[in-house]
Amino acid sequence: MEQGCDLEYLRRWIGRSERREETLAAFPHRALKATLEAPYAGDGEDGTCLPPLWHWLYFLPLDATTSLAADGHPRKGGFLPPVPLPRRMWAGGRFAFGSPLRVGARAVRTSTVTRVDARRGRSGELVFVTVRHDVKAGDSPCLQEEHDIVYRAAAGGRDRAAAEAVGAGAFNREVVADEVLLFRYSALTFNGHRIHYDRRYATEVEGYPGLVVHGPLIATLLIDLLLRERPSAELAAFEFRALGPVFDGRPFQLCGSCDEDGDARLWVRDDHGRQAMAARARLR
Repeated sequence: MEQGCDLEYLRRWIGRSERREETLAAFPHRALKATLEAPYAGDGEDGTCLPPLWHWLYFLPLDATTSLAADGHPRKGGFLPPVPLPRRMWAGGRFAFGSPLRVGARAVRTSTVTRVDARRGRSGELVFVTVRHDVKAGDSPCLQEEHDIVYRAAAGGRDRAAAEAVGAGAFNREVVADEVLLFRYSALTFNGHRIHYDRRYATEVEGYPGLVVHGPLIATLLIDLLLRERPSAELAAFEFRALGPVFDGRPFQLCGSCDEDGDARLWVRDDHGRQAMAARARLR
């Protein structure tokens, strides 16, 4: 590991937990529905079911501006371990869906650090942190999520290995993310990470060729694709893995196909035809 990256020390954070409770307000739901123009999302009145992954609009950290690091993230060393690598990205996640979360409900999310691991990649040392989120409304388990975070060295955005080329699906949709979409999603998820809205920072400091489209937004768009194709589908489980970045102003393709049993394989093709995200949805 890089000097100062003490894995044994970082693993002391395993088992650390935090709890957040809030009423699932109508405005975030309605705002994301308007942003995605999602026909399946309901009207946002009390009792409306949140579509899968829209829980990311809630239970948000409210760190003071003075507590943020130069990249817009909260400074390290609180709930998450203080990994001494400067670049933090969303690597993937796994979800099991129980009772639906509904607008107007009082819900609780309990988060626990469950894993801290390290390995060497093409761009240098990598540290992976996994956090489990358990969400309940009253006594009803609604959602269990495993959230994978990867920390990387301060290398240029072009140093990532190219993902393999991948074809189109049985159903597809092309998207060109612009600054407005990225700003809206950053605002709705209270995400201050500057790679998503500060072009100078993204290109000159982090070395990317443009603004980075949020991994959670891309995962949400994959489910959006599935629900446009099958509006009555109910998800029992979902998982996704980010394989490479997608940038604003460059068309990318959301792709999907359904197995004989009705489950769905979903993926993203970037503007070079390479796979940028792989996902699978298990339907009830």
